[in-house]
Amino acid sequence: MNNLVIDLTHGGVKIAISLAKKGKNVIAYDIYNTLKSIDAKMLAIYNIDLIQLVDLADFKGDMNVIYPIHLPLTHEEIISYNPNLNYTFQTHHEIIGELLKDWALDIPKIEITGVKGKTSSVFMLKDILIDENPLILSSLGSIIYENGKKIILKRNISITPANIKETIDLAYKIANPVCQIAEGVVESEHLRKYNSAIFESSLGVSGIGDVGVLLNIAEDYPIAKGRSSASEAKRQVFRCKTVVCEKESFDRYYQNIKHDKVNTFSLTDSTANLYLKNVDYSLDETEIDIVYNNIKTVNDNVISGEMKLKMFAPGKHNVSNVLGVILTSIALEIPQDKIINRIKNYKGIPGRTNKKQIKNSIIIEEINPGINTKAIEESVNMISNLDDYYVAIGGDYGITCEEIDEDKVSEFLDSLNSKIILTGDVGKSISQKTSEKYPVIENYNDVYDIALKNNKNLLFIYRSDYRKLSQR
Repeated sequence: MNNLVIDLTHGGVKIAISLAKKGKNVIAYDIYNTLKSIDAKMLAIYNIDLIQLVDLADFKGDMNVIYPIHLPLTHEEIISYNPNLNYTFQTHHEIIGELLKDWALDIPKIEITGVKGKTSSVFMLKDILIDENPLILSSLGSIIYENGKKIILKRNISITPANIKETIDLAYKIANPVCQIAEGVVESEHLRKYNSAIFESSLGVSGIGDVGVLLNIAEDYPIAKGRSSASEAKRQVFRCKTVVCEKESFDRYYQNIKHDKVNTFSLTDSTANLYLKNVDYSLDETEIDIVYNNIKTVNDNVISGEMKLKMFAPGKHNVSNVLGVILTSIALEIPQDKIINRIKNYKGIPGRTNKKQIKNSIIIEEINPGINTKAIEESVNMISNLDDYYVAIGGDYGITCEEIDEDKVSEFLDSLNSKIILTGDVGKSISQKTSEKYPVIENYNDVYDIALKNNKNLLFIYRSDYRKLSQR
């Protein structure tokens, strides 16, 4: 059988080489024409030929097509290049799940997806599992925490499915610097430095998780040139052994799913397995009471109870993420006192909801490549008294699948009657649609200086990859 790996931009090189190491016949199609010379050399080393789809006419027999979930081609379009082949199709997520099906069966593994809150949830779970030396893939990099010490494996890495395997391979190399990775034997048990794993994924999961987490479908944006959607891609979470899912998302998109272990959480719906009974929001420390019923655990137990917690979660969207993390922890049968204490210690992360003091000003940052209309509204709504704040909104376009409804944002800003500052490409574009004429600042750094100079607090909402801003 030939294996055609499509899309070398989003992890296809790693997938193709991994299959070739297992003795598979592999060919590859660089649909976006972004292949780097070093990757082309690696493909050549493993005898992986680059083809165009028209070249399928030269093949006979079986063809397994391995494609990203957001591929802008249908199966029928691919088949049309040679209808005489016997086709099978696998997503990048599915092939990674297959490659890693026997990996680390003795440790807890969590896969996290959703439209919002993925990275924050990864690091809350990291704090809860810190004693288990977690191995992490997130939008902030590949990391191992060994005895509490942070070891960065790779900073600039995307959360595509292939980079789950890349993260595992990088961790193996750290533990075994003079050894070569043998495909199919990803690690030596006595040399492994981690005892848990948390993987963030943008459009679904591979299915290797003991718990698969779907935080929300805050916006069901289109993918694959409108042929599919975020909710359809994230349906893959139900391939995991145990699933944690926001109740509202489950009810809207996944009622037809047949799965023995689905646990739901909700801010308002008391029919969820875990729901919010009471909440007292604060920019410093939010207090919540939760009730949980009939939680199906990874060990086939069923757990019910109540819990009171305090944590940094100044808005509804933050608390919703916390509920997903708590439910995941309960499903893993982590002791209640550990959950309570570790959640309390979580103070946010740079690039997501983060609070700090600079001189006399409180600075609240929401820097996130996935910020959209709803996220802007929720961030502003965290502040009970906007009179003491500048609200700065801006950022970059073209960095995620989701975009911003500028008309809605403009209407929202005009309704605030607050001190608004716009910055970046997003800010410039919004400024052309607002009824009020808000100042537009070219350099986002100047926004901080304005707030400090005027002894004002600042809510800074910026749509960008945090790594681009981390040097300020």
